[in-house]
Amino acid sequence: MLIKGRICNSCKSEIQRSELDKNYSICPRCGYYMRFHAKKRILSLADKNSFHEWDADMKWDNPLDDNIYVKKLQDTTAKHSLNDAIVTGEMNIQGIHVAIGVMDSRFMMASMGRVVGEKVTRLFEKATKKKLPVILFCCSGGARMQEGIIALMQMEKTVAAVRRHSDIGCLYISVLTNPTMGGVTASFAMLADIILAERGAVIGFAGARVIEQNTGQNLPEEFQTSEFQKTHGFVDAIVGRENLKEDLLHILKIHTATKKEIKNLPRTKIKSVYVENRMEQKTAWDKVLLARSRERPTSMEYISWLFEGFYELCGDRISGDDHAIVGGIATFKGCPVTVIGHQKGKNSMGDAIYRNWGMPAPHGYRKVLRLVKQAEKFRRPVVFFVDTIGAACGKEAEEGGQGIAIADLLQELSVLKTPILSIVIGEGGSGGALALGIGNEVWMLENAVYSILTPEGYASILWRDNSKAPEAALLMKLEASDLYKMGIIDRIIQEKEPITKNDMKKVCTVLERHISNFLIRYSKKSTTYIVNERYQKFRKY
Repeated sequence: MLIKGRICNSCKSEIQRSELDKNYSICPRCGYYMRFHAKKRILSLADKNSFHEWDADMKWDNPLDDNIYVKKLQDTTAKHSLNDAIVTGEMNIQGIHVAIGVMDSRFMMASMGRVVGEKVTRLFEKATKKKLPVILFCCSGGARMQEGIIALMQMEKTVAAVRRHSDIGCLYISVLTNPTMGGVTASFAMLADIILAERGAVIGFAGARVIEQNTGQNLPEEFQTSEFQKTHGFVDAIVGRENLKEDLLHILKIHTATKKEIKNLPRTKIKSVYVENRMEQKTAWDKVLLARSRERPTSMEYISWLFEGFYELCGDRISGDDHAIVGGIATFKGCPVTVIGHQKGKNSMGDAIYRNWGMPAPHGYRKVLRLVKQAEKFRRPVVFFVDTIGAACGKEAEEGGQGIAIADLLQELSVLKTPILSIVIGEGGSGGALALGIGNEVWMLENAVYSILTPEGYASILWRDNSKAPEAALLMKLEASDLYKMGIIDRIIQEKEPITKNDMKKVCTVLERHISNFLIRYSKKSTTYIVNERYQKFRKY
């Protein structure tokens, strides 16, 4: 006797359940993500026999005394052996202990009534008490209308519990699955430290059909998909279900690493005095051209060389994701860090346009602000790589609040309770560079430049002749040696030969030693000292 399978909603193929179970409920014919039941999802992640369910006996209630609703609840419970639309508990993922919640769309489209809200709230309360990270798989049609205003109240209740969990420094990862809508989107689903989304999931507040009916607008096909949400800055990464366990484990490992690893870092004695290379003197304008060279490594290339397991986090959670800024979490010889840099597109004209030539827009600086506040929460040092001609200049940038975005970032960096290291690797142009230059220590590569504006801009303003840029470069004292003498920077990283993408090893080896020493030094300093030192550093100017 054949066992009846499930029908794929996309290609309409009938697939045996055993085949789907082996394939994470992904259609093997067309790749469509079918519903992944709560307990099956938990089993796909948990170490064997490690899952312990919480509040398993909590059942639905009927606050509006709706008999039709009661019948629907009874039938759904009997059909799917679920008491309501979420399963919560604790478990291990390769030995890392976590609290977990998984919403199940088989129960009234995982709509949120009192029981769902209560179980989510208890999930965070218990995780707070046990100091556990929370992983919450979200899917929902929204607040459960059959419970009226009581369902609406679950939004604030769950949000408050999430905040208490966050305030003690615990990690929260939400994974948005298909669909995540309404009151769930407008509460706990979108408040995680890291928000992941499965491919193709529909995510939004109001449904597309409702929007079209109310506005008369024809919405694009990709509207409210995971990809749409990432482009608009609301999701850190889009994940494949088959690789999700590895992604979660990677993030958890970075967040469970502690300062203890810093004690194991090798401390190296390195001469801190800069010795100018007089074998081949270069003019200030020569340095500008070297700093701009297409052969010079970008932030991503330094990140790849110096750090392990970089996991990029995207979006400002307000309006977009700026590709001129790259940032995320990584480890440095086992020590968790947040790394952020300007990213120029140098590989092709298309790449340059995609990266806006490394000139960040307001949402780029707001992405930086989000990531450094996250670093502060988890006590991770921040490493900035500075390489930009300046902030984006144009109508859209001004409409988006370029000035206030930079100002807000500067203000928050001035009081950030974790050490900051800024390294100028190429061009350091104006306030757009300074926004990533607020370090407890500021280092600079020998052939990098750092100035109030470009030499062309300086020459154009002062002499109305931008052809005098080489003269302006000399007058501006934008070289590393000049800035070191003025006390603007703390260290020069020498380049015996101008660094290129294919010849990074020597410079990166030196950087590696210096970063190791920096992390050791600042691991011994109090947060009060770190903040006051940074204040005094910039106060002296």
